[in-house]
Amino acid sequence: MTQIINQEVNVNSFYFRSGQGLKTFPRQIEWDGRFVTFAGEGLRYLVRRGEQLVQLFDMTDGAATYRLRRDGSHWTLVGVSGGQA
Repeated sequence: MTQIINQEVNVNSFYFRSGQGLKTFPRQIEWDGRFVTFAGEGLRYLVRRGEQLVQLFDMTDGAATYRLRRDGSHWTLVGVSGGQA
């Protein structure tokens, strides 16, 4: 079951993955007064909205999956599925 959040969050740290260019992923977020650290590697999606490019990330802390949206420098926690939200 997915819990819809749609709340702005702070990304405290990142990690980088190379391949076809260097890609940035969130490592830890601050949400609702707590810190969530992601384990392993996540998935990144690029979505075009008109002329704007939006990045979506599916990240896990080992118990739940967090969907994040990045619009420029703003990060939004879209939703959480599985585990304790």
